[in-house]
Amino acid sequence: MDGILALSDGTTIQGTSFGAPISHSGEVVFTTGMTGYPQAFTDPSFGGQILVLTYPLVGNYGVPDSSLWESSKLQIHGLIVSNYIDTPSHFQNKMSLAAWLKKSKIPALEIKDTRFLAQHLRDKGVMLGKILINKQQTEQYDPNEVNIVAQVSTKKVWEDGVGKKTVVLIDCGAKRNIQRCFVNRGVKTITVPWDFDPFEAKMKFDALFISNGPGDPKMAGKTINTIKKALDEKKPTLGICLGNQLLALAAGGDTYKLKFGHRSQNQPCLQVKTARCYITSQNHGFAIGDVPRSFSPWFVNANDQSIEGIIHNKLPFMSVQFHPEATPGPMDTEWIFDYFLERIKI
Repeated sequence: MDGILALSDGTTIQGTSFGAPISHSGEVVFTTGMTGYPQAFTDPSFGGQILVLTYPLVGNYGVPDSSLWESSKLQIHGLIVSNYIDTPSHFQNKMSLAAWLKKSKIPALEIKDTRFLAQHLRDKGVMLGKILINKQQTEQYDPNEVNIVAQVSTKKVWEDGVGKKTVVLIDCGAKRNIQRCFVNRGVKTITVPWDFDPFEAKMKFDALFISNGPGDPKMAGKTINTIKKALDEKKPTLGICLGNQLLALAAGGDTYKLKFGHRSQNQPCLQVKTARCYITSQNHGFAIGDVPRSFSPWFVNANDQSIEGIIHNKLPFMSVQFHPEATPGPMDTEWIFDYFLERIKI
């Protein structure tokens, strides 16, 4: 079945469909990650986006059980690959990637020159686009005009784990492995929706965590207000990815949209005031522009010098732009969870 990727700048590229036989639209972005596509595709940070993979072989290990996904469903709006492998071989395989896409009603195209496409997006910047199957038209969806966090966040409050320390996890599109990282360390987590105020609900907890998620952080005003209350009450606070940007906004800083974002598992980050460089997993399109007063840069991207983390000069407020929980990617920075938990007094 034939298909076309049509970009908003007029570029069109022909391909072969292997996903759902429907047309869809979104923001076209690329990732240079080489492994872990089941975890990447279920990462809510990809909400509203058509994802281009630069690694040429995709589908070769199929799809694992849903317990190994990072959310309950596919989050991407569409998929572009160079070579799709329809004969998966892996001990965890439950179905082929094509079957998963069709079941989830997500279109996908095999386009041979994904190298050109990634270079085009890098040079021109990410842009809106459509996957058109058999010339079937569809309206353009623009994730920059909606609050995607509200769409991917949990709708209920729930608890997991046991321990002396209790962390309220604000779900802005949280990956499952974040919660596992806390629970595995003997921490009780209370997961709440993006617009839930634990202070107004008079919850008893020791620290606040703000998760990753999709879209423009300035859309999540209710989350920002909750973080402001945590800072006023000097509650230990940690943010990851979108949570990094939200903490900066709550503390008086500013954010901006990157030209093509950071989406990979090999982003080098320098820890400020040390000689250490960490290889990190990342998935975001926005970054911190102005560091808030009383905060200092904690990590800096070695490629483009963008801010990759901030930390308060005295109080236990901190955040990172990368994913210390990995899945997919290196777990070199999982120590961030330990560093944060050591600063929670009970």
